This record gives sequence, structure tokens and C-alpha cells, in this order.
Amino acid sequence: MTTTPGIQLQPGGQPRLAAGSWRVDPAQSQASFAARVAGRPVRGRLPLTGGVLIAEPIEDSTARLAARASAVSTGSGVLDRLLTGPGFLDAGAFPEITFRSERLTRIPAGWRAVGRLQVKNTEYDLACQLDLDLPGARPGDLPRIIIASSWVIDSRWVTTQWVPGLGRRIVMTCSFYLEPEM
Repeated sequence: MTTTPGIQLQPGGQPRLAAGSWRVDPAQSQASFAARVAGRPVRGRLPLTGGVLIAEPIEDSTARLAARASAVSTGSGVLDRLLTGPGFLDAGAFPEITFRSERLTRIPAGWRAVGRLQVKNTEYDLACQLDLDLPGARPGDLPRIIIASSWVIDSRWVTTQWVPGLGRRIVMTCSFYLEPEM
């Protein structure tokens, strides 16, 4: 068995994470999205914060991720103001978008987190596939974990306004770096 502080690799390469509290590194973590509006792709991102509690057994682990609705970045100031405004995310009234996991399940392709996504004070059931990466660490370095997840949300969760050509599906991807809480 190979060990790195906080991470153990079982025979066959399956990682086993040390129980404890981990924090999301906001400088390296983000949620990104892609949607079609008027036949054109729109991409953007939001920085993530939050924390993960890795439990024993690992299926009892929990996570809470949060994104500031006002921090949407598409590369277009006009579009960012539209998305954060009252017709979409309404960041003034609903400053945070959150995901809270309720269950972690092992599936043939890896892991799936099941939980609740809260957008504009309304909760939605959500399941997302998780991919785990354990970047190589030098002796003395803090252990780091990179988790990537993806899911699809319904555009009606974000706006009830009719937007010409807005597709119903918004593809979301999260990439978050975890560090042990000290």
C-alpha cells in the first residue's frame, strides 16, 4: 500500500482518502457552464468555496459547495450584468448558489454524489458524477485532491423569462481543489 499524508492508494490504484475536514481552495476552484442562446454557445464560470467532510465509511461523507451569484464571468460585461440581474440569477436578492451532498454512492464508473442544488432560494434534486485526481506530491507537501463533477440543469431553474433561443439544458462542470483544514 502506498501512502501520502491523507491519501492511501489501495492495491489496484483505488484511492482511499483520510477521514477529516477538507476545504475548497477558492483560488483554484470553479463551476463552469455552457448553454445555447440564439443558436450561439455561451460559456461562463463562477468561483467556488466550501468544504468536504470525509467520513468513515466514505459513503457517509458530505460536501457543501457555494458560488457567489454576482461573480458570474462570461468575458462580456453586458452579459454578466444580464445574468446576475433580476431576470436571471437575481444576485442582489439571492447572493449564493449552493450544492449540499446527501449521499455518496460507488458506481461502476467511479462515484456519484446525490444532493440538493439551491438556486434563487429553491432546491432541486441533483446527481453528479465525480472524477478524482490525486496530483503527485513531494514529501512535506500538504495532500491535495482535485475533484471534477458534471451535471445538467434545467434553464427554468435560473429564469422564468422567455429568452429567444435559450436552450433548456445548461451543462455545468465543477472543478474543485481540496486541502486539509488545519
